[in-house]
Amino acid sequence: MGADDGRRVTITAIAREAGVSVPTVSRVLNGRSDVAPDTRERVEELLRHHGYRRRTSRSVRRAGLVDLVFNDLDSPWAVEIIRGVEDVGHGAGVGTVVSAIHRQPTAARQWLQNLRARATDGVIFVTSHLSPPLHAQLRRLNVPVVVVDPAGVPAMDVPTIGATNWAGGLAATEHLLAIGHRRIGFVAGPTHLLCSRARLDGYRAGLEAAGVPVDDKLIYPGDFYHASGFAGGTALLDLADPPTGIFASSDQMAFGVYEAIRRRGLRVPDDVSVVGFDDLPEARWASPPLTTVRQPLVEMGRLAARTVLRLAQGEGIDSPRVELATELVVRDSTAAPPTGSPASA
Repeated sequence: MGADDGRRVTITAIAREAGVSVPTVSRVLNGRSDVAPDTRERVEELLRHHGYRRRTSRSVRRAGLVDLVFNDLDSPWAVEIIRGVEDVGHGAGVGTVVSAIHRQPTAARQWLQNLRARATDGVIFVTSHLSPPLHAQLRRLNVPVVVVDPAGVPAMDVPTIGATNWAGGLAATEHLLAIGHRRIGFVAGPTHLLCSRARLDGYRAGLEAAGVPVDDKLIYPGDFYHASGFAGGTALLDLADPPTGIFASSDQMAFGVYEAIRRRGLRVPDDVSVVGFDDLPEARWASPPLTTVRQPLVEMGRLAARTVLRLAQGEGIDSPRVELATELVVRDSTAAPPTGSPASA
């Protein structure tokens, strides 16, 4: 049975081919979380292959579109979120409309005006603050909303998807401490984002648990982008007592730190160890490959899409606040501090 055999494939046929029960296929279609990841992936692949389109009740008018709204689209981080949302959208026969509003009120108003004109099944905001007026307008339009990595604390009826940022910040700091570093610099993310503040708190907690005083001179503000990582790395290396390890709150900033170290004539990790956060695809191909905290960006996008589609169907969700686990990935950018440094004395 193929995708082009001229017949409409049924849930029963999908279940038979996947080797699962019909209720399991139904749970995948409904975005339920109680399905094993490998089973979900197998079923979603078959749904895409056969071009399955879910039958909807005549009483529920579906637009067949989900809006995915970013502040900016100039980051590989955004691409990973898009991949996850589109994975689920393809399986459900739903298209994805990607927009960037560039933190400009006029752009947000224009986006909302366009939305009124064409309709949507739901909206996923990424690293955004869902203002009460915008939330109220979307509710009037009967449009469900999900926020990924919220900028502030959203209304209680707005589901959020994030990662264990505090635990990730702690793990990165503990790793550097475990291999002997005591002067550990930190290049922070934007302070208005909850995920940034959680990573900084994890860094502080790791130092305090090890009995290492938190030195505010070792904390440099950044914005998740390459240039601020370069500026932060440069400033930290300019200190009279520079760090032997630097934890950057995003992989892009970590690559900026790499460049600051290179321009000093120093090497990673021989002279300075570096840890990032995200585990973007290019992290493993960096020179040297980057030790980083992996957050499941694609799965965050998938879960956001499943959640908003369930809400669009009028179904309940398991939890309004979800944090997916982060994981430290150790590669070649970290090593013991160089002999003769204060940390190795």
